[in-house]
Amino acid sequence: MLDFFCNFALANISKIMRAIFINGSPRKNKNTAQMLEAAMKGAQEAGAETELIHLYDIQFQGCKSCFACKLKNSKCNGLCAIKDDLRPILERCREADVLVFGSPVYYSYPTGMLRSFMERAMFPIGTYLYEPTENGSGHEGGKHVVLRDKTIYTGMIFTMNCPEDYMKVIGYPAILEENTKCMEDIYGYAETLYACNTYQFNDYSRYDFNLFSEEDKRHYRDEHFAIDLQNAHDLGKRLVEKAKAQ
Repeated sequence: MLDFFCNFALANISKIMRAIFINGSPRKNKNTAQMLEAAMKGAQEAGAETELIHLYDIQFQGCKSCFACKLKNSKCNGLCAIKDDLRPILERCREADVLVFGSPVYYSYPTGMLRSFMERAMFPIGTYLYEPTENGSGHEGGKHVVLRDKTIYTGMIFTMNCPEDYMKVIGYPAILEENTKCMEDIYGYAETLYACNTYQFNDYSRYDFNLFSEEDKRHYRDEHFAIDLQNAHDLGKRLVEKAKAQ
């Protein structure tokens, strides 16, 4: 009987989901951070242990192109070889069941901090190897070899000043979702979530602008940001539920 309860306890421990949320914004309490916190609440409701990491608090650099992770018989095993303050975070990300990255959009791209993090987190997991399939080999028909033993369910949250219709006109989805495609290749699953036309400043009177109206911005925020937060909440919950089901 004791063995039964021990095995039952171990089985339940093994089912604990771990979800990590990466804030690529320099701000800890504005739009991107709030979206990530909403996604965390959704993940917690689905039963996951959660952690929020603010990249601007960490001293690190992007990939240094040392190629230690690509050496024959490399001992990296999917982890960046650079031993700095980011290394323990990368170790936890490798073991996570869910990863959600969040960033404001700066000149059509995620912040440099998030891009540097993605280089360090993802490049060692990907390889320069392809397994042949029935359709062929290499890029055209092969399967990319990645150094992970499970699907990690991931999401990318983008916040931006421009309205949704203009975002599409200037081609943001085509640019930004290249990041999500890379995440899907490396981790096995990825979703994209946008929060557009965000309210940027606490006091617009201090800033020089005529491209948009503060009143219109405030009105849009009051009507739509709660919806954005709910979408983020649902994303976090959905990713954990998918991880549990695999």
